[in-house]
Formats: sequence, structure tokens, C-alpha cells
Amino acid sequence: MAPAGSFESLQAAIDNGADSVYFGVEQLNMRARSSINFSLEDLPEVVRRSREKGVRSYLTVNTIIYDHDIPVAKRLLKAAKEAGVDAVIVADQAVIFMARELGLEVHISTQINITNVETVKFYAQFADTLVLSRELSLRQVKHITEQIVKQHITGPSGRLVQIEIFGHGALCMAVSGMCHLSLHTYNSSANRGACKQNCRHPYLVIDKETGMELEIDNEYIMSPKDLMTVDFLDQVYDAGVGVLKIEGRARSADYVAVTTRVYREAIDSLYNGTYSEEKVKDWVERLSRVYNRGFWDGYYLGRKLGEWSNPGNQAKVKKIYLGRGKKYYPKARVGEFHIENFDVKVGDKILITGPNLGAVEMEIKEMYVNDRPGHTAQRGDVLSLKIDKKIRPSDKLFKLVEEKA
Repeated sequence: MAPAGSFESLQAAIDNGADSVYFGVEQLNMRARSSINFSLEDLPEVVRRSREKGVRSYLTVNTIIYDHDIPVAKRLLKAAKEAGVDAVIVADQAVIFMARELGLEVHISTQINITNVETVKFYAQFADTLVLSRELSLRQVKHITEQIVKQHITGPSGRLVQIEIFGHGALCMAVSGMCHLSLHTYNSSANRGACKQNCRHPYLVIDKETGMELEIDNEYIMSPKDLMTVDFLDQVYDAGVGVLKIEGRARSADYVAVTTRVYREAIDSLYNGTYSEEKVKDWVERLSRVYNRGFWDGYYLGRKLGEWSNPGNQAKVKKIYLGRGKKYYPKARVGEFHIENFDVKVGDKILITGPNLGAVEMEIKEMYVNDRPGHTAQRGDVLSLKIDKKIRPSDKLFKLVEEKA
């Protein structure tokens, strides 16, 4: 399952092998502030694009709900039903009942914090897919999946309930993401999708009596590294997990493209018996090239929280914005771009992102600059490149630069 925080990311997920995508619409989702999100009017197009490629579409309505939110939630769920959304991911009992009344399939969000078999039994009354708490070890996950089979715990469809876990992306220091720091300091609730990410800031530890400051190894003491499971995905599979969820609705389309493709390849390799250390090494290298805060195993292998991130993006490849699309010539399969910043030359690797394009990486083999063969395009130039996919004026062009050690 891949994240879709924009049409660019949605297309990137579809193009790179996602079985399903999850997304938010306006408010009432846990990325209401940090992600672009879709509008009600976008829902039919999101569903159309997904269904056309056999990809399931899941709408997140996973914040806490107040009484004044009820009309908004009902309107959103009704629109989801009319658009043909495959399921809604929820965390509030009111939304569960609203969705069931409309005949919408329900998935239980990690915000519910399911940590044991008895809780699985309870929510199996309402949903066929349950997202477990992020704080469980794989041993605990496996015990739950084994008990589902042993006790024949079924959902509304009559099938055994399916277990979903987070497999890659950002982690929160709070249990299942239920943090109150942002509400306390900014009156901006994380549980309403408006987290200000206090945990990503540097802090000093000060003795209130003496005013003495303590020097610590890492001042980012509340900001965990990103979760990565590709290097022990065989153990995740053995634990009986049915859905692997990639976090990142607030991240870029190239992040979605790379992570989705890597985990698609890794999952397929498990099924065809080719999963190996050599492949894992390549996958980890590719994952490190897009936005990340460094990687760790989360709680799955039994470690305690304590792998804190360094500030900022740890990606081995940085994106430099160059310009935007200008025009596309379908017969010649040539796209024109207006260069607004820096320069780009033959041999450079570039990334093009757009709502219909998704995320496309390529190396420049040849170029035209201001309608003439050239080697370098600079600010103010019109760059023409061979590209099979149609570009639009809203599409963005980036240069990809390897970070030096």
C-alpha cells in the first residue's frame, strides 16, 4: 500500500507497482496540514486512475471527531461512496458506524492502537483489515496472526481478518502517533491532522534550579529515524502480515516512486524465491537516495526506542529545482522546459514530476537549447528533451546530484 498526497504521488504509486493507495481529502485525516491532500471534486479522478490499473483506493478519515465534524464526515463519506472508493481507514467509532450505514468497507487505523488478540476480535465486527500498533515486535504480530487462524476470527465479509503493518517511512515518538506536544505548545492538534512536529526540533536540557545546560550526544532526542523493513522482509512475511504500508503522504512523488518500486520488487522476490542479501543491498542503496532521516528497524526486532535521527534530509541524492514544463510535441516525443534556476548539461540525471506524469527519472543523452543542438542549458534557456510521456506546463524539472561523503 503506497501513499498518495498529490496527483503526482498517486501516479507514481500506480506506475511503480502499488496494489493499493491511501489518501486524504481536505480535513479529517492525519496529514490534513502537512500534505497537499485532494478535494471532494478530485475523488472520482483518484478512483478512476486507480481502478484503471487494478489498484484499490483507500480514503483516510482517521482523526478524532468532534460533534461539529459530524456533518463534514457524513458529506465526505457519502462522496467517497458515490465515487467508488474501495474502503475508508478510520479511527473514530462514529465514523465506523457512518461508513457501515453507507455500505463502505472499513479498515481500522493504527490510531486505534490494536495490540492484542481480544482487541482484534472486537474490531473484527466492523472491519476486514486491521492496522496494528507500530510498537509491536514481529513476535507479537505473529502471535496475533496465528490466533486469527486458530480462533477463526473473521470480519464482516466472512473472511479471516487481514493484518496490516507499517513497513517503511517516518515514525512518531508517541504511541501510535497519539501525541499532544503540538496541541500543548501551538494549540494545533496532531490527532486532528495538524501536527507541528515539535519532535523534529533541537532541544537543550536545562536544570531549572541552577540553569545549567546538559550537553548530549544528539540534540534531536525526540525525532526517530525512518522505519525500513526491506532488509528483514522475509521475517515480516513469516509473521503473517497481509498488507505492508509505506508511510509518506507528505513526501514527494520521487520518494513514492522509489519506495513503491523497491518494496514491489522485494515482495515479488519473496514469492518467487529470489530474495537475497545481494538484492537487499541494492534495495537499501536505492531507498537511501530519496528523502529519509536515516533508517532503523523500529520495534519489530525487539529494540527499544532510541535510534534518533540527525537533522534534515539524509538522502544520498539531492534534488535541485531547474524549471517547469513548457510544451510537448507528441509526434517527435519531445518536451520543452523553461530553465528558471542553475544549469543542466548532457550526462546529468534529472527528475520530472507532474500530476499526470508521476515521477520520471532519466539521464540526458542529448539536448536542444533554444531550438539548437547544445551541451548545456542555463537560466533563461528553453531546453528540449526526448521523453515518451507527455509533459504539461505544471510539471517540474529537477537535477539529481549525488551527495559527497
